[in-house]
Amino acid sequence: MTAMSEQQPLFNIEKVYLKGLSLEIPHAPQVFTEKASPKVDINLHNEARAIDNGLYEVVLTATVTAKLQEKTVFLVEVAQAGIFQIHGVQTQEFEALVNVECPRALLPFARETVSTVLSRAGFPPVFLPHVGFETIYQKRVQEQQLAGAAAAPLRT
Repeated sequence: MTAMSEQQPLFNIEKVYLKGLSLEIPHAPQVFTEKASPKVDINLHNEARAIDNGLYEVVLTATVTAKLQEKTVFLVEVAQAGIFQIHGVQTQEFEALVNVECPRALLPFARETVSTVLSRAGFPPVFLPHVGFETIYQKRVQEQQLAGAAAAPLRT
């Protein structure tokens, strides 16, 4: 019975944690007297690595930068991580889990952290948008197939 249960697909969130957090306000306090609204740029990417038999760490990193002309108003970077248990899935399904489902599970935590940190720093909150991780993943798979690349772990 045990051998059979080991063959069953398993996907479970074991732990969600904040792996890293950085906030820079290089031109404080002058930036708080500016009347113009800064241009906000949001960059997201994720990475996955095996940490034990069937356990994987996935880190979703969100970098939010606000600028007025060339002057950086703030830069916040949040590395939201999770430990995921994944067993009994095919390679393609595994790649989809670590590049779609894991970042999708981590995004609300990263969104809340970015918003809270910016509010506490004296800025209006910035809310990370909904991200179509599945669309990004499918595009990367198609690009790899067209390039004839070997199936390697994908980054989103």
